[in-house]
Amino acid sequence: MGLECAVVADAEVAPRKSLSLDGVWEFRHEDGPWRQAHVPRPWQAEFPDLVDTFGHAVYRRSFSVPNGWDADLVLHFGAVSYYCEVLLNGNVIGTREGAFLPFEMPIDKSKLRPSNELEVRVTMPSASHRDFPAFPFSEIPHGKISWYGRIGGLWQSVSLEARDPKRLQRVTITADMHGALTADMQFTTAAEGLRALVEVSDNNGTVVAQADVTAAEAVTAKLDVPDARLWDIGQPNLYTLTVSLPDTGDVVEQTFGFRSISTANGQILLNGKPIYMRGALDQDYYPDDIYTPPSIEFLEDQARKAIELGLNTLRCHIKVPDPRYYDVADRFGLLVWTEVPNVANFTTESARRMRDTMAGILERDRNHPSIIAWTLINEDWGTRLVENAEHRQWLKDSYDWLKAEDPTRLVVDNSACFPNFHLKTDLNDYHYYRSVPERRQEWDDITAQFAEGADWTFSPLGDAERTGDEPLIVSEFGVWGLPDPKKLRRDDGSEPAWFETGALWGDGVALPHGIEERFASLDLARSFGSFDAFIESVQWYQFMNLRYQIEEMRRYPSIMGYVITELTDVHWEANGLMDIERNPRVFHDVFATVNTDIVIVPRPQRYAAWAGDTLEIELSIATGGGSVPSGATLSWSGAVSGSVDVPATGPVSVCDLGTQSLALPSRDDNAMARLEFVLEAGGEVLSRNSCDIALFAPRKSSDLATIAVSDPKLAHYVRALGYAVVPAGEADIVLVHAVNGEDVEAIKAGARYLILADGSVETNSNLRTDMPEGELPHRSIVADGKTFHPSLDQHLPGISLVERDGTIWRGDWIAGFSWLRREGHFADIPGGPIFDLSFSEVVPHHLLTGFRPWEFGSNVHAGMVCGWVHKPAAIIGEKRVGRGGVLATTFRLTRSAPGADPLAAVLFDALISTAAELPVEH
Repeated sequence: MGLECAVVADAEVAPRKSLSLDGVWEFRHEDGPWRQAHVPRPWQAEFPDLVDTFGHAVYRRSFSVPNGWDADLVLHFGAVSYYCEVLLNGNVIGTREGAFLPFEMPIDKSKLRPSNELEVRVTMPSASHRDFPAFPFSEIPHGKISWYGRIGGLWQSVSLEARDPKRLQRVTITADMHGALTADMQFTTAAEGLRALVEVSDNNGTVVAQADVTAAEAVTAKLDVPDARLWDIGQPNLYTLTVSLPDTGDVVEQTFGFRSISTANGQILLNGKPIYMRGALDQDYYPDDIYTPPSIEFLEDQARKAIELGLNTLRCHIKVPDPRYYDVADRFGLLVWTEVPNVANFTTESARRMRDTMAGILERDRNHPSIIAWTLINEDWGTRLVENAEHRQWLKDSYDWLKAEDPTRLVVDNSACFPNFHLKTDLNDYHYYRSVPERRQEWDDITAQFAEGADWTFSPLGDAERTGDEPLIVSEFGVWGLPDPKKLRRDDGSEPAWFETGALWGDGVALPHGIEERFASLDLARSFGSFDAFIESVQWYQFMNLRYQIEEMRRYPSIMGYVITELTDVHWEANGLMDIERNPRVFHDVFATVNTDIVIVPRPQRYAAWAGDTLEIELSIATGGGSVPSGATLSWSGAVSGSVDVPATGPVSVCDLGTQSLALPSRDDNAMARLEFVLEAGGEVLSRNSCDIALFAPRKSSDLATIAVSDPKLAHYVRALGYAVVPAGEADIVLVHAVNGEDVEAIKAGARYLILADGSVETNSNLRTDMPEGELPHRSIVADGKTFHPSLDQHLPGISLVERDGTIWRGDWIAGFSWLRREGHFADIPGGPIFDLSFSEVVPHHLLTGFRPWEFGSNVHAGMVCGWVHKPAAIIGEKRVGRGGVLATTFRLTRSAPGADPLAAVLFDALISTAAELPVEH
C-alpha cells in the first residue's frame, strides 16, 4: 500500500500535493503516426492495429507546475511496461525497468519552464535476444502476458507530486491479533532529529494509541491497542496509522488491520482460528483496458459478486495488480493470495528480476491485511524443477529469503501440478483438472490420494523439506462453461479484439469468433432448441462439475480449501464464474449453497436408479470455518422424505452420517428425481443442497428385437436383458464390438448392425479389426520415399474411432460438451441434452469421426463439441452402407452387470430399437 498524504485544502502551501497527469497524451508506436492515447491504459487496448505488438513507443504531453509548489517535485508512475526512459524538456531524468511496480523521478526545479514537455519512451520487448539483448521477453517477469497478448505502455496513473524535504519516506506496519503494532519508519535526511507523532485511529476517527519518536533514517514505534477489533473474513475492521511532523506539517496516513495468519496441525489459522479457503483464481484482466481497472466502483462491484458466490479468497494470479485491488479487498474482508509474475527462461538475470519484483511488491503492498500468502513460482513456469538441482536449490533459498523478509504471511515455493512438486512451502497446494461425468472416477481417485498426503506433491529427489504439517489446498480446478457472446459484443455488434485470438490454444478449440455460425452449421439447435439454450446448458454443466468436485473435496477433513479456476473468463479462456464483463453465470444465485462453510455432501451409490428400488446414499456434513451445534437435524424431501440427527461438529471437520437406504417411488415413466436436503438447528437453516437422480420405470421385456451375436460376453449381456439371441440370418440386428470384411459384406447386402465401439476390441483406429485392400483409387501410393495410406474413414463403414486420451477431446481443462438428442427412441431418457452425473458409468473414452457437419442434426444422435464449439465428434452415429445400415456408439454400456446401471440398459434398448429401424434394401 502506498503512502497516503493528508492535505489541508485551505493552506497556502500544503506539504504534499498531487497533480494528476492522466488523460490524453500524444502517442507514437515505432515509425507510425502520432495519435492520441489515454493514460492509464496499455497501448494494445487503445489501438486495434496494435493489439498484439511489441517494440518501441513514445508518449508525450505538456504540464505546468501550479503556483506555490515550492517543495520537492517528483514524477510518480504507477507502472510502465516494460522499460522506459523519461525526458523532461528534452533532458533524460531517469530510466526504469519492470512492468508492474511504481517508481519516482525527482525533478530539478531549475530545469522547469512555464510549460514543460514530458516524454516517456517505452520499450515492450519481444523474445529476440538480438533485438532486445538487455531484457528479452522470455527473461522478464511477464505472467499471462504470454497468453493473452502483450501489455505495453503507461498502464497505471502518472502524477506530479510536491513534498517537503523533511518528510516520512516509508512506513512498514506489523499488527498482530493481540493488538500489538510495530511501525518501522524511514525519514529523509533533512527530517532527522525532528519530533514525529505516531497515532492509531479506529474507523470512527478516535485515537486509540499514540507515541512520539525522533525522526531518523530508521526508527521504530511500538504501540498497543487494547481490545483491538481484528480484521477478518467479512469483518474488515480497519485502523489508520498517522505519522506527522508537527514542525513541517508533513502528514502521512496508512490504513491497516490487526490480524495474524499461520498454520498448525495441517490447518490455516486466521487470528488463531481455523478457516476453510474458498478461493477463485483471479487473473485481474478487464474487458476494455486489459490490465487497467476501469474504476474503483468496478472493483467494488466485482468484490460484492465474489462474496455473493461464497468466495472468501482471491488468488491474484502471476500478476501485480493495481494497488486499488488490495484497497477494495481490505475494505470488503476478502483474503488475497498474490504471486510473482513468472519468466519463461530461468537465467541469472531473470532470477534477479523475479527477486527484485517480489521485493518491490513487499515495499508497495505489505501493509494490506487482505494479503495472506505469496507464491514464488506457478507450475514450474520458468524453472525446471524436475531436471535441475540448481533451480530447486534456488527455490528453497528464495523461500527462506521471503519468509525472513515477511514472516507475517504464508509463502508457497511452487504452486504445483503434475509432474512438478514442492520443495519447501507453508501450503501443500496442487492443481488438477478433470471433467465430470467424463472423468469422474479419476477426480475421485486423485482427490482421495491428495487427501491422504500423496507423496507426489513433494520432490522425490531427496531435497524436499517437508514437515508433513502443511495444509492441503487444491489450488486450481474447474471446468469450462461458455459466456453469452451477445453480452460481450459492443452496441454496434462488433466483437472485442480477443474474439479473434485463441486459435493457437487447445488444438484450435479456444477461438471464440464464429461460434454461432459453427453451432448453426452443426444443426445443434435440433438438440438444444436454440443457441441461447445451448449457452445456458453449458453453464449448468459447469455448475454440475464444480458442485460435484467441491462436494468430493469436502468429504475429506484433511483438505483445507480450494481455488476455483476462475473468478472471471479471461478473453478466450471461458472457465469463469462470471464472464470478463463481470456478467454472472446462470448459477450465480445458487452457487453459494455449495461454496460455503457448512456443506451437505450427498453421495448416492449411483446417479441412475430403477423406480421402486432402494437407493443407498452416503451423507456427510463438512463444516469448514463454521460449526454445527448440538440438536441439529438433516432432513430431505422431494422424491423421498426422511431425516437424521446430526451431532455437534466443530470447525474444519467432517461429520459422517453413514449410509441411508432410500425407498424410491414407483412410476410408469422416466424422470429426473430431485432430493432436497436441509440442515437445521434451533429453527435456523445452516445449509441446503440438492441431488438429482435419473429415475427409470421398469423395462418392457416384450416385443424385443432379435439379436445375432458371436461374442460370448455380449451374448450373455443381451440374454440377461431379455433379448433372444438367434443366428445372423434370422436376426433383426447383428451386435458386435467391431466389424471385419465379412461383416461389411453382410451390411452391404442389407443387414443392420449395431457396433458397440467402446474400445474393448482392438481395431485399426476405425471400426474394423482387419485392414482391407480397398478399391483402386484408395490404394497406398509411394511418393518422395514415403508410403501414403488411405484415410481411415475410407474403409467401410466409413467411421474412424478415436481414443480421447492424448487429444483435446479428453476435456480436462478446455471442456468438451457431450450431448444426447432426446428424440425418437432416446426421447424418454431424462435430463439433457448435456450429459449429467447419471452418465458416469457409460460416458465414452472414445469418439467417432467421419461424420459431416450436416449430419449432426440427423444421423448423429449423440456427440460432443470442444471449447467454443469446435472439433465435433459423434458418440452415436448411423451410416448407410450399401443396402444395409450401421449404428455405432462409443458408450461403455457393458461395464456393469446387465441391468445394474439403469441408464446403460435403457440406452441399449434405445440403440437396438433405433438400429432396427435403419433403412435397408432387400
